[in-house]
Amino acid sequence: MSLKQEPGREQWATRLGFILAAMGSAVGLGNIWRFSYVAGENGGAAFILVYLIMIVLIGLPIVMSEFTIGRKAQSDAVGAFEKLSPGGDRLAPGEPWKAAGIMGVAAAFMILSFYGVIAGWIVYYFVNYLTGRLWTAPADGYGAFFGGFISSPGLPLFWQFLFMALTIGIVFVGVKKGIERSNKILMPLLGILLIVLSIYGLTLGGAKEGLAFLFSPDWSALTNPNIYLAALGQAFFSLSLGMGALITYGSYLSSKEKLPGAAASVAGLDTVFAIIAGIMIFPAVFAFGIEPGSGPGLVFVVMPDVFDSFALGGIFGLLFFFLLAAAALTSAVSLLEVAVAYFMRKFEWSRKKAALIVGSLIFLLGIPSSLSQGTLSHISIIGGRDILDSIDFIASNIFLPLGGLIIALFMGWGWKKADALRDSDFGNTKLGLTWLFLLRYIVPIAILAVFISSISEF
Repeated sequence: MSLKQEPGREQWATRLGFILAAMGSAVGLGNIWRFSYVAGENGGAAFILVYLIMIVLIGLPIVMSEFTIGRKAQSDAVGAFEKLSPGGDRLAPGEPWKAAGIMGVAAAFMILSFYGVIAGWIVYYFVNYLTGRLWTAPADGYGAFFGGFISSPGLPLFWQFLFMALTIGIVFVGVKKGIERSNKILMPLLGILLIVLSIYGLTLGGAKEGLAFLFSPDWSALTNPNIYLAALGQAFFSLSLGMGALITYGSYLSSKEKLPGAAASVAGLDTVFAIIAGIMIFPAVFAFGIEPGSGPGLVFVVMPDVFDSFALGGIFGLLFFFLLAAAALTSAVSLLEVAVAYFMRKFEWSRKKAALIVGSLIFLLGIPSSLSQGTLSHISIIGGRDILDSIDFIASNIFLPLGGLIIALFMGWGWKKADALRDSDFGNTKLGLTWLFLLRYIVPIAILAVFISSISEF
């Protein structure tokens, strides 16, 4: 089946640019901020083992599926399903498959709305390290500093706005000049900074305990069903699965590029980034007697306290928060691009118009999440969670897994076997047949099992 490319549709300038952009989508706060505290809350090494299994059996097959769908359709997350799936006698083209694309666009809106809030906090910390203000502990300590900042009604909104303005600016410029060029600069820099900081972490007194926590499993942790839900949610969040980002990025790829190597590179390097981030953080945590499951405050309260306790700590704090800000920016760009690409096609908007309008709407949507840490902290939505955590739960544990489930079923069952193997570049090989087997049976069963467990929290 030959599909026409949409008029004026951009493409990546190079294969490397595509891989770095896809990595930028995957490598973000999910690998550093979220991975560290989720691993800490769920037993360390046992969680990482389950997480790696989820990546291989579920994450990688869906990454391949999203790349395949995007490149074949040459369209946004919703348009791809409309193009590739024929309607029945009573169904419009793409029904019901395009539900995955719709949920992806919705998830991108939701995730970026609170992601922008947290990224704004990170930019605020980075600027305070840049000016030297946080090189020594505030009078009331880092915990009080963080609590006072996020509970302020106006200050976090300013930094959220600044971060969203940076994100909008990159998407505004375009695929080659904005998204690709920024990732070519930021991703290598991220890798270097992460390695430097992790090597320094290994010089601290808690290196032995930190590495044991990360790599010596406590098998009893596997009896806790929450570990599987957390691992699957982390895999989807970290790899940007089910939110349409990889479909959208894949749609800017030419048919000349081979997909399996690109998918393996993205999934593999994303996982390496997460584990190196653990090596960076947990030796410091154990060196200073800190609880590994300290939650989201691990980054904003614990790490600044750690940096304050040794010579040149201010410099490492500056590098650490720059690393976080850059990782947040590359992922935020991919989230915004999902929605922008959809609105450009749906309403025939220019890229500039779509970036400004959609980015502004997402900023406004994020205001309640920001205020939920202070003015609106009395409001809880799901299981006692505040607004920010509730939106995170709905997007990460409901929309993303369901979107991934539909993508797996669409690729495994909605396409002819020969077409799926050809369009994925696997061909009729053992690897390709294994991929289809996972998509048809293992991935749907695993996602459904964990999803049913997650909805019990409503």
